[in-house]
Amino acid sequence: MYGDKLDDKYSRITTEIQALANKCIENSTIEASLYKKYEVNRGLRDLNGNGVLTGLTEISGIYAFDIDEKTHEKVPCPGRLYYRGVNINDIVRGFVNEKRFGFEEVAYLLIFGKLPSNEQLNDFKKILAEYRTLPPSFVRDIIMKAPSTDMMNSLARGVLTLHSYDMNPNDTSIPNVLRQCLLLTAVFPLLAVYGYQASRHYHYMDSLYIHIPKPELSTAENILHMLRPDSQYTELEAKILDLALVLHAEHGGGNNSTFTTHVVSSSGTDTYSAIAAALGSLKGPKHGGANIKVVQMFDDMKFSISDWNDEDQIKEYLHKLLKGEAFDKSGLIYGMGHAVYSLSDPRAEIFKKFVESLAVEKQRGKEYKLYANVEKIAADLICQERKIYKGVSANIDFYSGFVYSMLDLPLELYTPIFAIARMAGWSAHRIEELINVGKIIRPAYKDVAESCEYVPIRER
Repeated sequence: MYGDKLDDKYSRITTEIQALANKCIENSTIEASLYKKYEVNRGLRDLNGNGVLTGLTEISGIYAFDIDEKTHEKVPCPGRLYYRGVNINDIVRGFVNEKRFGFEEVAYLLIFGKLPSNEQLNDFKKILAEYRTLPPSFVRDIIMKAPSTDMMNSLARGVLTLHSYDMNPNDTSIPNVLRQCLLLTAVFPLLAVYGYQASRHYHYMDSLYIHIPKPELSTAENILHMLRPDSQYTELEAKILDLALVLHAEHGGGNNSTFTTHVVSSSGTDTYSAIAAALGSLKGPKHGGANIKVVQMFDDMKFSISDWNDEDQIKEYLHKLLKGEAFDKSGLIYGMGHAVYSLSDPRAEIFKKFVESLAVEKQRGKEYKLYANVEKIAADLICQERKIYKGVSANIDFYSGFVYSMLDLPLELYTPIFAIARMAGWSAHRIEELINVGKIIRPAYKDVAESCEYVPIRER
């Protein structure tokens, strides 16, 4: 009886809200031609899709074009990514050849600006290990009570709640902010994995596993240790998850969540609020949630295509995607193309070299071949259909979702894994914003509403 009343009330409210929403749409839609008339760079991008310069950074650089020495024109080139001036290819080659985990080294580099010595890296790992714990009863009182089915919201709630446990939460001096950033970098895996375990137990009646992190393990190893019921994983699984964290740790000051970190930090707010805002940005499917779309697209593709090796069938399906006739009807081939990169995304190029090895270990070589064929066919198809001349290539989201599925990571944790990695970059950018303190970031919006007289309520 009570449930029926709630359903009736919800139905009535939904109808009323829809009518009000229609008014919002009617009275808030801005004529598209006005953006061109007033030369508004929508999305802070110019007419050529280039980002509008809004700041300076020394933390990372993204390059997709070279300058021709004779014509001085921009020429598309294979993408390059630098962390603190060091090429990401060299960083990865360094720790892979030495058979080390790389995420902690990269976090140190991004936050402190220089590659660590062996002693500095070991000290940094000890600090993270000491911070990798939550306050007493936090799991019971915060994570286990009213667990969310949305892990990004659960993560944000955990971050904001930690403000209440901090003895000096609002101090924005660099030593205090650094302490808070290192703390959050260390506990993000716990907040994400424990939040997931609580959700599965509460909402789906799964068994509950709360494994305590081990100080001797890397961030990637601890994620797998805490997530899996038996805490077991192979060396290759841990190494590839570590690589994913390295490649997602930072990507320039202009990406949406990092720019959010700069904007919110410029107001002088506390670290927990700034990071919660960044999490809200990263959650969006146009940003951190993109790899989920790739996995879902491939699931639909595998169902729709009878022969995964038939390139004609693949091409036909991709045609339907571009025409908005397949999957979510968006007209997009998810995982293909990037706002900055043209000929290639260096992160995807690095990732791809390791994906095949994992696919062999997991006996999913057939799927890997499908991904490789789609990457090859889609790039040419998009250039032809959309008349894109700067080049189109697979971005890191194209392969990361496939990797996470081979690691048996639940879909709900794909974006939180991104956040665990990006916390290092957000930390570096928050500290950079506070050190180079300037004006609060406040871009201009032009009012284009027509002036009108106030009408007394009895005359409306």
